[in-house]
Amino acid sequence: MDTGKIRIKDIAERAGVSVGTVDRVLHKRPNVSKSALEKVEKALAEMDYKPNMYASALAYNKSYQSFCILPKHESEAYWDEVEEGTMAACERFRDFRVSVKLLYYNRFATDTFEKVMDECLKEEPDGIIMVPTKIDVMRKYCDLIHQWQIPFVLLDSYMPDLKPLTFFGQDSFSSGYFAARMLMMLAPHETEIMLMKQMRNGNVASKQQENRETGFRHYMHDHFPDVTITEVNLSLDTEREQYDDILEEFFTSHPLIHHCITFNSKAHLVGEFLLRSNRRNVQIMGYDMVPKNAECVRQGSISFLIAQHGFMQGYTCVDALFRAIVLKKKVEPINYMPIELLTKENIDFYRRNNIG
Repeated sequence: MDTGKIRIKDIAERAGVSVGTVDRVLHKRPNVSKSALEKVEKALAEMDYKPNMYASALAYNKSYQSFCILPKHESEAYWDEVEEGTMAACERFRDFRVSVKLLYYNRFATDTFEKVMDECLKEEPDGIIMVPTKIDVMRKYCDLIHQWQIPFVLLDSYMPDLKPLTFFGQDSFSSGYFAARMLMMLAPHETEIMLMKQMRNGNVASKQQENRETGFRHYMHDHFPDVTITEVNLSLDTEREQYDDILEEFFTSHPLIHHCITFNSKAHLVGEFLLRSNRRNVQIMGYDMVPKNAECVRQGSISFLIAQHGFMQGYTCVDALFRAIVLKKKVEPINYMPIELLTKENIDFYRRNNIG
């Protein structure tokens, strides 16, 4: 029998029970005797019945509200891609009344994360997507979330001790290791490389950036131990108008540096400076296919970009919550995004929306 055409009436006749009893068994409702339950389960097995989870979810007619907690960001930044993917997934599951509310925190101020988490939990959400902050703060809130049995997804940085429903993001260490390997294919004879950071009070924005740098330095230590890595901090406490002066002084005093790397999405800060100052013998490697980075790739001041597929991350986070909460399905606990290398030759073929 075609299991897609099996009706509740067919199951009831096979089991010798009422249609109402079958409906209660299928939807795991109470008031079903042990004898009737055994008859229905036997009939389901004999008929190889596979429930249509989508149809059941639609019939349930319930609304599902989740929250997505992201770092504050500028327009046209990496997190814009994540937001677009999140909203695209909500549109995809609109008939199931799935919605996601976006909240923002300052990555350098944990109290802002606590504020938005308190706001989120007051709403008693069905699910939560989070870009993590410091582990001690995360642990406090994740303990509460587990206590209230709210499924949550970690995005960007993986913290397995928090026991999330699932994680979406790159393997940061491997990504940094890969970046070093690609960079040194261009610069095998260099003696010094510039590492551009953006820090505040001595801290970088995320654990992910730290892990990328660890992977990068690991490769360099093993394969190019004599290469000097010189750091430049375009501090977030400094006015952006001063960046040109910082970079001019650096490159003037380090004329032998021809290659730079950064582990954030702001490679364009150096790339645009190189174009303005007409330094055609220096290139930078960075992350994220944001518009300003892409233009520097086209103009030749950025050699490589590593894409994180932010749109796909945002989309699949919502999809995972949908499958777990609405369809009651299991999801993979770890989902690593591809490490994709973009150059002048392929950047215009990059698919931000890589779903389906």
